[in-house]
Amino acid sequence: MNGAKDPASGVAIAANGPMLANGSLHGTAAAWERFVAGADSVQGVRPEILVSWYRCREEYRVNPGLERAPAATDARPHSIEHDTVFAELGGVAASAARAVGSDCLVTVTDSDGRVLASYGSERVLPLAADSGLAPWSTWSEWATGTNGVGTALESHGPVIVAGPEHWCRAFHSWICAGIAVRDVVSDEPLAALGISCWKRSLPGTALSWLGKASAICETTLRQRANHAGTLLAAAFADSRLAPSTPLAAVDVTGNVVLANTEAAVLLGTPADAPAYAPGDRWTPRLPTLPGLVSQAMGRARHDPRWSGEAQVFVPFLGAPVRVSVRPVAIGTQVIGALLAFGSPDSADEELPAEIASFGTTDPIPVSRQVVAFRQDRWVLLEPAEIRFAEVDHNNVWLMSDQGRLLGATRGLDRLEQQLEDKGFLRVHRRFLVNLNRIREVEPGFKGSLFLHTDTRTHESIPVARRHLADVRRALGLQAHG
Repeated sequence: MNGAKDPASGVAIAANGPMLANGSLHGTAAAWERFVAGADSVQGVRPEILVSWYRCREEYRVNPGLERAPAATDARPHSIEHDTVFAELGGVAASAARAVGSDCLVTVTDSDGRVLASYGSERVLPLAADSGLAPWSTWSEWATGTNGVGTALESHGPVIVAGPEHWCRAFHSWICAGIAVRDVVSDEPLAALGISCWKRSLPGTALSWLGKASAICETTLRQRANHAGTLLAAAFADSRLAPSTPLAAVDVTGNVVLANTEAAVLLGTPADAPAYAPGDRWTPRLPTLPGLVSQAMGRARHDPRWSGEAQVFVPFLGAPVRVSVRPVAIGTQVIGALLAFGSPDSADEELPAEIASFGTTDPIPVSRQVVAFRQDRWVLLEPAEIRFAEVDHNNVWLMSDQGRLLGATRGLDRLEQQLEDKGFLRVHRRFLVNLNRIREVEPGFKGSLFLHTDTRTHESIPVARRHLADVRRALGLQAHG
């Protein structure tokens, strides 16, 4: 009979009919004997299988003499993503059991490797039941050793486990393939789909079918995740916080969906750039943030009305910054959170510098400093250091005692709001001036004015006609007829 090897695994799969696995599995059986006996290194075993064997022996301590899969126990509650995947995989598996071969078993497990459903012929179902390859049994790697669905839950992409590659001797008559369906946001496994054949090679369509079934489920999950991204951005827009408050919307892993300019500086991500799709979201440059968000999501799942406060270390500031966490949910499902950051001065010294215990949320102080860029560095400016700001499209340039710097805030309107009550006045659609730094006022043609903030460099700022009265009033100048 004609056949082929799976290029990823080197294991034979059937083309026009069943085939025995390739001859290299005889060497694998000998390697298995040596490894189970305690050998530190063996030859002739595929790397992914050998890594799994190490987990089974050193970490999980699975008994290689186990004769059947252990009974399943109660697991943690499943989310709606799990339920969606279970429903889709169950339908696909039931309809496809005949397509992959009458002597093959198709199984669906949850993320803990618990078998939820099995589909196959009257010949193969009893054989599978003898091994515990049936509902109410557990085929996670930590419970049953190296196997198709259990090892797939520990891996990315399809997995083939053939004959003596199984950790337990009782399963050496089986050749199995499995694939995990993973959450498109967290990359955590949600379920697994497996195809198992007893003393027969896998049909040639097995891996292709597994990949297509997984892709169908992940497409549904991706659509839902994209919708969650738009809802997080909407929550960001409806936050009703002061415009100058550093604010970000993050998903359940802490990746950034949207951040304003002030928060983007702290996070090291682009500003005002919505990333609805999981693959487009930004990874913040705050090492402790994922742990903080994970802890917050756990609290919020138990109490959707919960909100809290902690502090997170910001490397470029070299200091912890207080952050308020407000979960965002669709019904009872938490999809992410809004993070509002304070200033380094607002951090509670009694809280740990990395992740604090959550408590009630208080109003968050807004940083007094203005953030700017100098090449690849952030520069923190006190308002008094800024003489004036000039906008060029959406870029704001700050003329400061530390030179001409690009402001982190985009748009002069937003900078004006940030510097409200700091002695700054809008004098032109392009200019915002620090009144305390004006040194000379020069009258121009037909009552126009020019402001000079540095007489040494002859910085001259025009005052628009509509702002003349405000400038004269602010500086105590009397109009000349």
